[in-house]
Amino acid sequence: MSESTSFIRLFMGVLLSATGVFTSCPIELSPPSVVVRYGDSVSINCSTSVSLFDGIGWEASQGGKGLDNVTHMAWTVEKLTEWTISPSCYIYPFPGSSFEQCIKNPKVVLYTFPENISLSSSSGPHMEMFEGETHNFTCDIQNIAPVKKLTVKWYKGDEMVYEDTFKDPSKEPVDQSSIFSLIPTRQENGVTFRCEAHLDLRPEGPQLNASSQEYNITVFFGPEVQCAAVLEGETLERRCSVRGYPIPTVTWLKNGTSIEPTEPLSRENAGMYVALAEGAESTTTQHWIDVWYKPELKCPSNYTALEDAPHNLFCTVEGFPKPEVMWFKDEDEIVELEDSEVDVGSDVWLKCSSTGDPRPNYLWDYYQTANVVEENEDGVSRLHIYNATVYNKGSYTCHAWNDRGNVSKTATVTVKVLLALDLLSLSNGTPSAGQECPIEITPERMVVQYQDREQHAACYPTPTDHPHVEEIYWQVLHGVKIYSSNWSVDTHKDWDPKPVCTAIFKVRGICQKHLNFTLYKTPDSVSVSTVDNLSSVVEDKEFQLQCDITNVAPAGNLVVQWYRGNKTLPKGSLRVSGCLPENDTNCDINAVRSPLNVSSTISVTLDRNDKSAEFRCEAILDLGAEGPKPPPNMMSSPLNITVYYKPSINTTKLPKRIPVFRGYPEELVCEAEGHPPPEIEWLYSADKVPHVSGDTLIVYEAGVYRCNATNEVDSTYHAVEVILKEDYLPLIAGFVAVTVVAISIVFLFIYSIYYKNTKMRRYSLKNAKLDTQSGNVAHYGCDMQFPMTKLS
Repeated sequence: MSESTSFIRLFMGVLLSATGVFTSCPIELSPPSVVVRYGDSVSINCSTSVSLFDGIGWEASQGGKGLDNVTHMAWTVEKLTEWTISPSCYIYPFPGSSFEQCIKNPKVVLYTFPENISLSSSSGPHMEMFEGETHNFTCDIQNIAPVKKLTVKWYKGDEMVYEDTFKDPSKEPVDQSSIFSLIPTRQENGVTFRCEAHLDLRPEGPQLNASSQEYNITVFFGPEVQCAAVLEGETLERRCSVRGYPIPTVTWLKNGTSIEPTEPLSRENAGMYVALAEGAESTTTQHWIDVWYKPELKCPSNYTALEDAPHNLFCTVEGFPKPEVMWFKDEDEIVELEDSEVDVGSDVWLKCSSTGDPRPNYLWDYYQTANVVEENEDGVSRLHIYNATVYNKGSYTCHAWNDRGNVSKTATVTVKVLLALDLLSLSNGTPSAGQECPIEITPERMVVQYQDREQHAACYPTPTDHPHVEEIYWQVLHGVKIYSSNWSVDTHKDWDPKPVCTAIFKVRGICQKHLNFTLYKTPDSVSVSTVDNLSSVVEDKEFQLQCDITNVAPAGNLVVQWYRGNKTLPKGSLRVSGCLPENDTNCDINAVRSPLNVSSTISVTLDRNDKSAEFRCEAILDLGAEGPKPPPNMMSSPLNITVYYKPSINTTKLPKRIPVFRGYPEELVCEAEGHPPPEIEWLYSADKVPHVSGDTLIVYEAGVYRCNATNEVDSTYHAVEVILKEDYLPLIAGFVAVTVVAISIVFLFIYSIYYKNTKMRRYSLKNAKLDTQSGNVAHYGCDMQFPMTKLS
């Protein structure tokens, strides 16, 4: 360090001390805290703004540096492997400084995170368990640090069911396990379980996630056998439900004899049955089976009785449940109701009348449409069919009754001419314009998760007691028919069954309605990467990011949301991974209902303000109002993109022209910003002999000195002209000193003359006598030994 520099530092130190500055440790760390992956590089800069100090140093088990007379010093380790490292930056002051030796410690967090985590079960690798028994799942996370930042989340399907945290203060890697206990039910058979490890190192570090493989659990239960009443002609297989997993097999016995469950039962087959069921376990249950059949009436064709004498009338009645018997007398025949023909678009009347006492009431039975009106007047009932259509074709039955009995009669209406549109709709079972298919499906839309519990859709006529319905069944893909009003979805494979409920009516014919059905599956994984597998990009240069979503269905309901930090980005294009739409019909996302691997891409441009931009993508299944709320979603792990940009030299600290006094050195400091950090090189003519220390150049001579800053992106330079000036300070100081001495001599001379003339006297020692001290007089410690005589 030069004498002038030392003088200036000493002067500034005294000044800052006098003004009370730097009452605390004047060390600045940049950054003050870092989060580093094990084995990666790290760099922290230590600097000070004071001048009166002896040097800066770093004390550390890795990368330590001794005391050096600089204003800033970086602690840099190319490969950090010391788990308990605690580096310290220290500064030594000059004597008389306003601060003592001080130390600052940056916060250094060293971490490691596994690429994979594992999931195991107390029930074994096949995840098989029995309903109602406790089972433990174990999530193993190997070689994790720091474990106190770890959170383990447990998921059943897409629902988080448990969260586990840890308080271990250890900084070194450990093998950590999390245990989740489950008492399974039959509804959880086939459900997926997984665990996720989250290491949250924010705000200085990343948020890291890892997921175990998903496992489907198998829940054994049953067998359970339940039976309802059997109608004559039905089978045990149809009226007795068997539940359990594995799907049970049932052997039926009656009176010790094996019974075939597919054989129709008659009234004679009612009785006690034994079901031997084999499934998850063996069970034996008894079931009393009643066989129902309609009433059967057997009466004599005539009776002979004496007038005014009591007589018992009897009929033999059979049926189960036991029929209720009612007797009627004097039932009259219905008249005037005859078969009719009508042209399409014309009107027709049907008249029903009957005599009786009291006057009969009437009820019509027919396929009801909006263009048929019933009128009752003066004991006569009429049906008026307006603007007849094909749907008015069929049977019309009139029922007449009073307190004494009832009677009925049926007539047929024929519609003579059919329009082409009606013929077409009748043939394919679809109503023509203005006609509704009189069946209803519950629910109208069905949204089911992959491998979820069994769900049903029911189809029934409207009204439910519609008199003309002959049959209702379901039809699925490839024409497979299911002869039941209920349809059950197989949540393991029914991706696009196209379920249709079909009803056959006596008059109308075939009528169909489609069930809006969606089987959805959340993605196995969501990940984000650059299209060209880049780990860094150049400022202002466009690049593409790709979000890969694997095994999701239906892809047509998928929405991909992009994020940069917490800011949402515009949605990108979505396509099926690995295929060209013009060459493969399976590339149509909206057409394929089974799981697909899809990807979304966006174009991004970054600048230097995005030094470590973090990107994520989120896959959202928008399944509409009938879907789960909130919609199923999965977020990718963050992708950090490093932005490279060319160097930029700080010219405010390095002007183009700098004056230098002869004999005094000057420090030229070249600071440049860039990423990667630029390398600084000073260039000057060969006849110059400056001193180079890092990015600082100490010059003594005039000339042009050029600072070059270079990194992988580009290079730049800045030229400084040093101008040499004469230092007149010593001459001025000498002149001032001589002047002060001259003035001092003149002052002393004048003062001596003044003193001689005004303060000094002349004395003689002749005839001197010694004075004796008076005891009463104080002489202040001075005894006059020689008497003096004042001279004139």
